[in-house]
Order: sequence, then structure tokens, then C-alpha cells
Amino acid sequence: MPVELIKLLIALVAIAAFVGLNGLVLVYLERKVAGFVQRRPGPYEVGPQGLLQPLADAVKLIGKQLFTPKGADKLLFWMAPVLSFLPVLLLFLPIPFGPIATGMEMDLGLLLILAFAGLNVLALCLAGWGSNNKWGILGAARAVAQSVAYEIPLLLSVLAIAFMTGSLNLTTVVEGQGGWPWQWNVFTQPLAFIIYFVSALGETNRAPFDLPEAESELTAGFHTEYSGMGFGLFFLAEYANMIVVCSVAAAQFLGGWQGPFFDGAWWFLAKVYILLLVMIWLRWTYPRVRFDQLLNINWKWLMPLALLNLFITAFVMKL
Repeated sequence: MPVELIKLLIALVAIAAFVGLNGLVLVYLERKVAGFVQRRPGPYEVGPQGLLQPLADAVKLIGKQLFTPKGADKLLFWMAPVLSFLPVLLLFLPIPFGPIATGMEMDLGLLLILAFAGLNVLALCLAGWGSNNKWGILGAARAVAQSVAYEIPLLLSVLAIAFMTGSLNLTTVVEGQGGWPWQWNVFTQPLAFIIYFVSALGETNRAPFDLPEAESELTAGFHTEYSGMGFGLFFLAEYANMIVVCSVAAAQFLGGWQGPFFDGAWWFLAKVYILLLVMIWLRWTYPRVRFDQLLNINWKWLMPLALLNLFITAFVMKL
């Protein structure tokens, strides 16, 4: 077996372990933040301060029966959660968590992330169509429209950084910044950062843009017919996508692993988790928008502002 293939397999196993561990941490944080916002304690019975609650939930999901609904396309139905989760692991390969902590060094790493991120839309389509459920199909249709729309300003916002740095290699982008906050790209591209973060909320189907799985309208959208680890893989893929978009934001805009006094992977993880906490806080603070408002935000605000920012960046770099 070639050495490069062995390295790739080791990296993917390490990434899967990283995603699983951080998925448990994010479930705990999500429930604790929800409890804090709603003035209740959140999980506190299972383990000290409820720390073992996510583990108990994971064991419960693993033990649940896998059920295929009547009339569903079995192949598409079970392919969807796998296709939703596995490509996410590839998105972590070009992300530089530290000076030497990169799964695979790639000159076009950012392009790989943007390309493979689109596979999630296909998984949601398969989930909705394969489940033979009207709520699933409606949720999948919403997810496709939302993801396709919000991918464009997301791409334009990171292209502005690519124009400045002349590279799609995330390691090169991080090295072009400094350790102190005023040396980060967020201070030269504040509009691009705001556009990126709002677009990332739409791309990951997070509140207030969680219309594909709106409980009050679509029961649970494309999740409706899934149980056990079928639902668990979708759940884990959502958190993995959140980590990816926050990791790209940390690398592109917030200096990556660089920080005051000492550089290291802990700076990268701290920045990622601050952004993740903001995403969780937004979910439990702001109400869900209507679907027409969702598309208006993109086409009337994010898209024109992203294009304007890109043109200004190109003009300034040309001078």
C-alpha cells in the first residue's frame, strides 16, 4: 500500500475521532446554552453537571432500531445519511489546526472545501426523495434552494481574501497574518467576514435559517422518517459542517493558530469554539425567518454586498 494512502487513511481516522469527540462536546454546549437562555439548568442528572448526557444520548441512538418506512426507496434512504457524513471528513484535510497540524497540505485546499461542501445538498435531496414523505420532500426542496443561494456569497467572501493573499492554500493565508488581532484579515475585510458568517449560517441550516427542518411547518423536514444512527449521522454531519465553516473563518479572518505571545493549535481551537458558541447562541435567541425573507436576505443584501466588496478589493489590489 502506498505511503501517501496510509497517511490519508490515518488522517481520516483521526478526523473521524475528532469529529465524534467534538460532536459530543457541542451537544452538551448546545443544551447548556439553551438552558441558560431559557433560565433553566439544562442537563445535570447524568454525571457531574450533566457531562455524561451526550454520551448517554449517543448510546441511546446506537441502540435504536433502524426503520425503513413503507414505500421508501431503501437504497436512497440509507445512502443519504452516509453521503451526508462521509464527505465532511474530507473537508478537514486541508484545514491547518497548527503549524504542522494539517491533514494534507494542498495549494487549492479552500477550493476542495467549497467543492465537497456542495455534496451535502445531494444527500439532503436523497433523504427527502428516498423517504417517500411529503414533509421530507418539502424539506429537501427548501434545503437545496437555501444551500445553492447561500453558497454564492460564501464563495465571493472568501475570494476577497484570496485576492489579497494570492493563494487558496489556508496555511499560506494564516502565515500572511500576525498574532495580534489588528494583524488579522477581519480588520481589512470586516464586510467579507460578516457576509461569510451569515452565509455560513444559511449553508449549515442553522437558526434563524433552519427552514429545511422547521418543526412547526414540516414536522422535521428531511429528518422526519429517520431514527437511530440514520438520524445520528445527519446530526453529527450538521455539527461537523459547523466546525468546518468556523475553522475556515478562523484561518481566513482570525489569524488561525497565531495569537499574542505564543502560537499554537490552542489558539485555533479557541477561535473556532468562540464562533461555534455564537452560532449556538443565535439559535436560541433569534426566531426563524420566513422562506421569502431567507431568500431576500441573500439576493437583495448578501449577494450585492459580496460583489461590491470583491470589486473594491480587486480595485485596491490593482492600485
